[in-house]
Amino acid sequence: MSAPDGMRITVTKDGPFQVEGAVPLARQTITPNEFGESWDWVEGERFETTQSYRLCRCGGSKNKPFCDDSHLTNGFDGTETADNTPYLEQAEVYEGPVNTLTDAEAFCSYARFCDARGAIWKLIKEDDPESVGLTLRQGEHCPSGRLVVWRERSGDQLADPNEPDLEPSIGVVEDPKMGVSSGLWVRGGVPVYSAEGNAYEVRNRMMLCRCGASENKPFCDGSHASIGFKDENAARETTS
Repeated sequence: MSAPDGMRITVTKDGPFQVEGAVPLARQTITPNEFGESWDWVEGERFETTQSYRLCRCGGSKNKPFCDDSHLTNGFDGTETADNTPYLEQAEVYEGPVNTLTDAEAFCSYARFCDARGAIWKLIKEDDPESVGLTLRQGEHCPSGRLVVWRERSGDQLADPNEPDLEPSIGVVEDPKMGVSSGLWVRGGVPVYSAEGNAYEVRNRMMLCRCGASENKPFCDGSHASIGFKDENAARETTS
């Protein structure tokens, strides 16, 4: 869960995300199962990137996911409002008979993997193999890392998190089931820094806002769904 030296994302004041270190960038699509539930991640187009590039944060770029300086003319207020308290200090703990779930709701990006074949908060209370397996699966598919399933617990100490092995990279997320474009899925421990130069907690999975509407900037809070945010370039790619 540690990105190579030189990889980093910096939030710029009322502007884009500045990405350094040639971080790989690709579309990632939330794909439903036969019941219409979020079930898998499917990688799409891999973007050509340079050592340094800028990703749109205001939602207004005509060159999404890259910045085209629309923030300079559309009045974008990118003030960072996220609480930089460590994840485990924010999270609620749900102890089950087999594993333990932690849930930091502020990071919810509305990907909905947590509801496939039963809600994770109910499944964590079950000890049958199917429920245990679904709990592990749902937790590791959560792109924002809001949900983490832990295999070991001793008192207040949690250990052995069920974390997916993710390449240090950024996913440009699409959610066709909802008919919207989602956030930027930061994977594999790529560090994120505030506009003031302060480091956010490094985590294996994070979702950054790219629609401009989150109330938990720089992180995604699912606002893309409520405002109907769409990446016009993604729509063109799927129909071309």
